Parts: sequence; structure tokens; C-alpha cells
Amino acid sequence: MRYLIRLSIAITALATALLGAPAVLAQAAAPTAGANHAVFVQTDDPAGNAIVAYARHDDGTLTFAGTYATGGNGARAAGAAVDPLASQGGLVYDGNHGLLLAPNAGSNTVSVFGVSGDALHLNQVVASDGPFPASIGVHGDLAYVLDAGFAGYVQGYRIAGGKLHPISGSQRSLGLGNGNPPAFLQSPAQVGFTLDGSKLIITMKGNGGGSVYVYGVSADGRLSSSPAITTVGGNAFAFVFDPAGRLVIVNAAFANLSSYTVNGDGSLSLVSAGASDGQAAACWVTVASGNYYVANTGSDTLSGYRIGASGQPTLIGATGIVAVTEPGPIDLTSPSDGHFLYGETGISGTVDEYRVNEDGTLTKIGVVTGLPPGLEGIAAT
Repeated sequence: MRYLIRLSIAITALATALLGAPAVLAQAAAPTAGANHAVFVQTDDPAGNAIVAYARHDDGTLTFAGTYATGGNGARAAGAAVDPLASQGGLVYDGNHGLLLAPNAGSNTVSVFGVSGDALHLNQVVASDGPFPASIGVHGDLAYVLDAGFAGYVQGYRIAGGKLHPISGSQRSLGLGNGNPPAFLQSPAQVGFTLDGSKLIITMKGNGGGSVYVYGVSADGRLSSSPAITTVGGNAFAFVFDPAGRLVIVNAAFANLSSYTVNGDGSLSLVSAGASDGQAAACWVTVASGNYYVANTGSDTLSGYRIGASGQPTLIGATGIVAVTEPGPIDLTSPSDGHFLYGETGISGTVDEYRVNEDGTLTKIGVVTGLPPGLEGIAAT
């Protein structure tokens, strides 16, 4: 915990030093041809949250397409210097239903947008049934919202008719003793389903010595009465799954990826811990072309990993560093084809654009500027 406190102080100092730095970047030039795909960025503005839409072109570059109010307000976790939601999954594209789901942490609501190319239509603003919604997980016609404030809660919904419909009796308390807004290091980090949808995963950062909660999901969408809890150590932050269904967690305290088997009873078994990337504040992870990319907020870098058939994470190249970013890299996203990677920077207010190469390295193809510092949440179609 002392390490995590020092880490938070270091990031805060970095943010203070860089917030006043002048931007010297230019938005990437984009082709004139239109695009059927998009990248969406959430401003998380406490005075009025909004989604900024960008057309995504065939060469991966982005062009501004529009701004859409969510009908709610953003918010900032206590002590969050770079990432105000302190989470992964703060903006989610549900491709099966053509919906974009955005939490309004300052209003305790979730906005549901219909997606048509790079255009959005606000279908609904629904209560999250808890304080400070910060992460959303979707599987099939189920969605669960993670509310990070106070005790911490998860609330379930059915997706139908372009809207979220609360599931009666689905809310579960995580039993935390937090405030609202929650403290950055003590708030839960992410909610998401296993690949088969049978379990709901919640990473708890440093709570319980660095723990992961796993609930069983019943056919009616409700969760088991209590979770299986596994202590993994450090600061369990963001996660994804590998093709074999193993849980892959980035741990900010250890600066690495670790893979786990999710057992039938919800417990986790360590498969393999990868080497540290040697960077500071490794918190976010996404998958592109079978590679696993980690955002290192305290070092302004991205690291790359591969995960072999046995589940062993290994660094790409000698050091694993595949990109140097603008100040304060946070959330990452990649479209389903995996050819491109996009990363937000919470201090600079930019979106960095990358092409994913066959060897797992990244080539920077542009930078989108003009977004407000304090943004968080990014999704691609």
C-alpha cells in the first residue's frame, strides 16, 4: 500500500507539472473519403458529460465527426490525477446491439446511444442504482454496471429495444468502506464477463491485498449471493481474456501482466506472471492482432506483450516498450480487426493513433488534439 500511495503522489506531481504545458501537436491529416467505422471518446466533464465522435478511415486516421451530450455529468475520483474514473470499461461499444454505453459518474446514470457509423442517437438515460458508475460489462443481452462509490455495487440490466432494463434483485454490494467520490486507490477498477458469460469479474485494485471478485451468473441474469474472492497481490487494475478464456490482469504495483484460470467455483489459479515492463503505473490493457498492449501512465509509454499457448506472457522485443505517448496515457481501444490501436492521454487531452505491425510493434500515424484534460473512456467500431 505504501508503494501505491507513493505512486499516486508521483502521478499527481506529474499532472501538476504538465497541465500547463503548451500543446505542440497537430491533428492527423485524414483522407477525404468517408468511413463506416468510428472511435468514440468520453469527455467526463463534471459540467456536462459528452461523447466526441471521430470517423475512422481505412488508413486508421481519425476525423472529427460530432459531439453528443450524454444528458448527465462526469466526475473525478478523489486523488485521481490523470484518470478521473480510475477504471477500465468507462465507455463500451456493444456491437451485437449497435449501442454505445456511457456512465455519468457525477449523475449516477448511464446513457445509451444508438450507433450509426460515426453518428450517435441518445436512446435513454437510466439510473445506475448506485453512486459513481465507472465501468460497464456486456455479454449477450446482459449488461452490468459497476458503481465505485461508498460500498461499491454492481447492478444488472437486460438489453432490449435499444435500451437498458434493470433486473430486479440483481444488485450486489462489494462491501467497501469508501466515500463518494471514491478514493482512487480504494475504488474497484473494472467489471466484465468471462467469455462464456457464466461469471462476472471485478478487479478491486489494492482492496483486500489486491483482490478479484468473481460472481456466478444465473440464467435469469442475477448473480450469486456472494463472490469468490482471490487475493492476487499488488494493485489488480484492468483485465482482458486470451483466446483460451484465461483472465489476463495488468497489475500496477508489479508493472506486468499475469494470466489466471477462472475455476468453476469462481476462484482463480495463477497460470503465469509475465516479466515487469519496468514502467510506472501500468494500469490499462487491450488486445490488438493477438498482442496485449499496456498503458503506463507514469512513464508516458505503451508496452507490448504476447501470450503463448501455455498462458505465459512475454514482452515484445527486448524491453517491451512499443510506443512513447503524449503525457498521461490511460484508456486504450482497438477495432475488432486489430489493425489499429488508439490511446487516450488524460493530461494532454489527445488520442494517439497507431498502426499495429505484424511483429507487434506500433507505428504512430497521427495525434488527435483539442480534447479536454480529464477525459476518460474510449471505444472503437
